[in-house]
Amino acid sequence: MFNLLMFNADWPSGRVTIPMGRMFEYTDDHIAAQFRDGGALLLDSLISLPCLFCKEGREGETAYVGQINRARIVGRELSLEVSLDADVPPLQNSMIYANRMALDMPEDFEFSRNHWAVKDVDLYRFLLRNVRPRRQRPTVFQIPEHEIIEPALASAMMPFDAGFSAVYDAIQQAADNSGLRCRRADDIWENAAIIQDVVALIDRSRIVVCDCSGRNPNVFYEAGIAHTLGREVILITQSEHDIPFDLRHLRYIRYLNNAEGRGALTQALQARMLTLLGH
Repeated sequence: MFNLLMFNADWPSGRVTIPMGRMFEYTDDHIAAQFRDGGALLLDSLISLPCLFCKEGREGETAYVGQINRARIVGRELSLEVSLDADVPPLQNSMIYANRMALDMPEDFEFSRNHWAVKDVDLYRFLLRNVRPRRQRPTVFQIPEHEIIEPALASAMMPFDAGFSAVYDAIQQAADNSGLRCRRADDIWENAAIIQDVVALIDRSRIVVCDCSGRNPNVFYEAGIAHTLGREVILITQSEHDIPFDLRHLRYIRYLNNAEGRGALTQALQARMLTLLGH
């Protein structure tokens, strides 16, 4: 069994208060009865179960696996002290929703209501079957133990040159039209080494656009990283001769760097992005 706590709470903070009136919703009666003694709540037995801490939603909301370390009844509320399992990567509600039958969460409305349920499912067995295993990590730069792709994030790998500013605008417009936000490494400054920012951005991205124009070696390196990490990569170029020989078997978008050409690039990128997103 496991506890499912679906509340819009700050789970990583470790301290959460929830209303007792939402206890045992979406819980089979015979299971709820195991954690009551008459009218008393058997908190010690209940908090011994592993927990899935979620926020409401069916998309990219972050969920965590962990446990309740302490629970106190304060009036009509429960004050909880929780900890997250460092060996289990953060999950996304989209993954949980896709596997809702295996987690005994058949009702859609369960993802739209704050509640505490108890499910007769082996949570860790489910995780072993459905969460990607740890990956071997490089030494030149760092990637997290478990990947966390942001479903609405796209990134652009291109030369840092003023001549490409309008091209980046065209890429951003295509992303925006597709329901994505687009960033490139010079939009952020999180690490001392720029390569770490670049890799972190690629690793989080749902789609990576690589502009091969001018045969920039950095872009080629970044395209290789994106392919290795399994990201959806869209190649664009101003000349087909700038596409590396090893990549010419892949589809790419050729564009002209003028107003009309960039407009056409936006349309072509938008169509490709929507296809990759399943729209």
